[in-house]
Amino acid sequence: MPRKKRFYQPGVPVHVFQRGHNKEPVFFDDQDYLAYLRFLKAAADDLECLIHAYVLMTNHVHLLVTPKTENDISVLFQKIGRHFVPYMNKTYRRRGSLWEGRHKGHILESEAYFLICMRYIEMNPVRAAMVEHPGQYRWSSYAANAHGNDNAILQSHALYLALGESPEARQAAYRAGFDIETRPEEIELIRACLHSGTPLGNDHFKKKIESAIGNRVGYSKRGRPTARGLI
Repeated sequence: MPRKKRFYQPGVPVHVFQRGHNKEPVFFDDQDYLAYLRFLKAAADDLECLIHAYVLMTNHVHLLVTPKTENDISVLFQKIGRHFVPYMNKTYRRRGSLWEGRHKGHILESEAYFLICMRYIEMNPVRAAMVEHPGQYRWSSYAANAHGNDNAILQSHALYLALGESPEARQAAYRAGFDIETRPEEIELIRACLHSGTPLGNDHFKKKIESAIGNRVGYSKRGRPTARGLI
């Protein structure tokens, strides 16, 4: 069966997801998380991709990225995998697949969904009942975005910068967003778009993207696509 092509646009944020093979763990020790982040930074720097948010869960990862070219997302994961998979194989004396096929992802309409998507990503450990608050989870971008902790991987998006005139004001406004519970239908929509590759935005945004690439993307029928168990 041919691989499903993902359509991304230079300068348009993308929410991407990759899961371990058969939903098995891809991180076992703190050093594994640190190794992945090291490889992520090296790949992002090389491609000049902008990483705005991330979370590394036990068996999957979420990233919010603005690519420089339409191929950067695929190349980003290739570069990470070229180093991380051998690292894991050597460290744990393992063989076989580490990831469940290619990454999944969708572009998003910045003004409407960018900050919602950041919160969705950083709230993953809370939804998984691993912690009670996103600040308690070490392997995400929350500490940097919400409290200004140093993080060499991240680049702030214009919409994040617009939250306040100073770093302290932006961080306070960002934290306040977590006091507003994300509606279940918004979570389901993000998951569904992530699985299907459907642009996350209004109809005008979707048509604009389809016009730019000359093809229809995502689900073909009206209504909401199914999420199929994505986190």
